[in-house]
Amino acid sequence: MAYLYLAIAILAEVAATTALKASEQFTRPLPSALVIFGYGLAFYMLALVLRTIPVGIAYAIWAGVGILLVALAGAVIYREVPDWPAVIGMTLIIAGVVIINLFSKTSAH
Repeated sequence: MAYLYLAIAILAEVAATTALKASEQFTRPLPSALVIFGYGLAFYMLALVLRTIPVGIAYAIWAGVGILLVALAGAVIYREVPDWPAVIGMTLIIAGVVIINLFSKTSAH
């Protein structure tokens, strides 16, 4: 159940971060509400995750997957396509998350 909560937390944070740009410094009500709701849901879900998964592992997964999804959302929605060094860096971050989940004894399985 913890990984389901973590997935919800990640998706909520990605939606909130993506809406942050659309909020235009909180001058547009609907995107601003999505930012507030999304971050609230994300942190609530993350708090539930931390009952089971160690904070360092949970945060590594959240950050790694979140970086990738926000970059994808930025590329699709805002046409902010990352250059090759950014893609390589994000790939290394994702590789780190995979290594943690496959080989770390501190990861909750």
